[in-house]
Order: sequence, then structure tokens, then C-alpha cells
Amino acid sequence: MHNAAIAALGLDAVYVGIHADQVAIPHVVRAFEAIGVAGNVTVPHKLTVAQLLIRLTPIAKELEAGKHVLARERPAGRRQYRCRRAVGCPRPTRRHRPWLLAGTGGAARAVAAAARLRHAALWITSREPARAGSSSPGARNLGVDAAVDDGRAVETVVNATPLGLKSEDALPFPDSRIAGARAALDLSTAAGETRWVRRCRSLGMRAADGRVMLVAQGAHAFERFFPGTSAPREIMSAAVERALHS
Repeated sequence: MHNAAIAALGLDAVYVGIHADQVAIPHVVRAFEAIGVAGNVTVPHKLTVAQLLIRLTPIAKELEAGKHVLARERPAGRRQYRCRRAVGCPRPTRRHRPWLLAGTGGAARAVAAAARLRHAALWITSREPARAGSSSPGARNLGVDAAVDDGRAVETVVNATPLGLKSEDALPFPDSRIAGARAALDLSTAAGETRWVRRCRSLGMRAADGRVMLVAQGAHAFERFFPGTSAPREIMSAAVERALHS
């Protein structure tokens, strides 16, 4: 979507993917800093990169995670990195019923912040139960009524794990756990939507995958990569839809 936007606007730039393991990440960030490259961060490095950056925006500092980094020329010629928020949410107009969240990483922290803005309690689960337990205090520190999932009824279900990126992945929740929920959001994206999104729809729930959020994040980043330029959101959205064959 970034290259589609760059081409449409005739900008002198290119967006490329860089695969880096955990050991290489500090070196990649410092290389970006040295040559003035901006970029996005994806799983599983959002928390690690936030700890490496020189300066964080207030929301990224609060979440201890971020989605993209910027290099800016300072008057003395030095560059500083800023880490932007991963997810935004409008101010609440009413209190929401509890949300159920799978995941404990950077995206999950952003979901916790969104739950806070919506005044929704948050029940947290993880493939590793100990991580769910350690994540709950962190969410409470954000001002969220959060606890380890104990099976109580919920209105909204969110998958903030990588489950769904591969066709053979297990579902993030069993059907019995999400019975009675009204809406589901899978932060993962896959060609033709994730299997879990399709399953939730078959259970009568409103469900969506992460493509809308992906485009919103991409546009948010693009306008900071190229200050003063409006992101061509329709072009970016069309590029994502083509890539996902839907």
C-alpha cells in the first residue's frame, strides 16, 4: 500500500520489507538512525523497538510499544526517532460491556488503551497462561478494569495474537467461549479474511479482520514519512484488497 501511494503521488521513495531477528533489531534501528530511514514495525518487535528509540510520543511511552518510527533532522544535524501509537479510538459516548482479548504483546496493549477510552472492562487470555497473568497488571496501570479471563460473558472479542496469519493456525478462541458475543475483531489479516473471522460470522456475530486498521495505520505513518502530504487512502485500501485477494 505504501508503494502504491508513492507511485500515485510521484514521490521519490520506495518502501521495502526488512526481515530481522531479535538479535539484529538494535543494529537495524541504529542503521535507520544513521541514514535517516523511517519505517513500520511489526510482530514480534513492537515492544523491543520502543525500548530502543530515543524519544517516544506520550501514548507510545504509556503503552511501551509502537507501530512506526520516524527520523527527523534536528537543527544540529542530529536525528531523533519518535515512536507513534499503534491504535487510536474515539472518545466514548457510553460504557461498553466487557471485552475479551487474546494476546499480550504490543497490539494487545493498544487494545487495552482502546478499552480504557471506551470504558470497557477487559478479560485477557493467552496461549501462555502466565503471560495473561502478568499482562493484567499492565493493563490496570493504563486505567483499565482488567483481569485474567475467567469465563464471564463478553460483548466484544479481539484477537491480538499472530494466530490467523497462517491457514493452518488454530482459532484464538473456542466457540463455547465466545457464545453470546456480538462483535469480533481479528487484528491479523489473511487472503479472503482469516478463518476465525469467517467462523465468527457463521455464529451470527459482526466480524472483521485487521485490514481497515492496517490501512488506517499505514495512512497515519505515510503522512509522517512525508510531512505535508495527504495519504491517498482509497489507493492504499485498494492495494491492500488486491494483496488479500478479496
